[in-house]
Amino acid sequence: MLPEQIAQGCRACTVAARAKAVERVILTMKERLAEPLSLPEMAEIAVSSPYHFNRFFRHITGIPPCLFLSALRLEAAKRLLLTTDLNIIDICFEVGYDSLGTFTTRFTQMVGLPPTSFRRMAEGLNLAEIFSQYQSVADYLPPNSDRRGVKGRVTLAEDFDGLVFVGLFPLLIPQSGPVSCALLTGPGEYHLAPAPDGQFSVLAAALDKTDDPYAALLAENARRGRAGPLTIRDGGTSGPTDLRLHRPRLTDPPITIALPFLLAQRLGDRHSVAI
Repeated sequence: MLPEQIAQGCRACTVAARAKAVERVILTMKERLAEPLSLPEMAEIAVSSPYHFNRFFRHITGIPPCLFLSALRLEAAKRLLLTTDLNIIDICFEVGYDSLGTFTTRFTQMVGLPPTSFRRMAEGLNLAEIFSQYQSVADYLPPNSDRRGVKGRVTLAEDFDGLVFVGLFPLLIPQSGPVSCALLTGPGEYHLAPAPDGQFSVLAAALDKTDDPYAALLAENARRGRAGPLTIRDGGTSGPTDLRLHRPRLTDPPITIALPFLLAQRLGDRHSVAI
């Protein structure tokens, strides 16, 4: 075997070993959501130094391990809010927070609305109306003629019936509100409004047409994809912008943002444009 082939084989082994280590740590995170889990402890599980573990975890998932753990905790909190009668403070402790104020602030930042509002949203959420109204409004909207902004294409490997959310975020995780966003009624081209100078990522999630508000609010089965990093300067964009969506993987950061809430907000924006 040639030296180059040996080197390539070693690199492939290293990549596979690191991927397995990251998966092992993520599974531990899920099992120990209520417990403190420091970076050195995670690195020990991965059989690596904290410095190298932090680097390859971020390379594989797109975000640092501590942010990934925070997203997992809020994903679990969303599930408990929708599927149990536990009060907010019990949920706070159940997912590893020791301060209700910190939990509420963090939840609101990453999900888009406070825990109590998120729980109430499931009761009055009419997904069928959101989907049908957006489709009818989208049919009459003129095409975006602005040459600036971020443009790209969303593709899926299978048939899809629903809405695709595309957003521009400072991080490789859809949290809080996007810098700019667009909704598509299926795969195709997207165009995001101009954004301020800086580095960003484009994140997309495909939400199946469903009457189940819990499934939509949790978005655990939403197909997803990401592109970036992008550099925006003086209205111009450099970097990859096309996204191919896939089924959820263990190493994908959880979608903490409440997508139906954003859809409803965006629908209001679309109505104002249409009028």
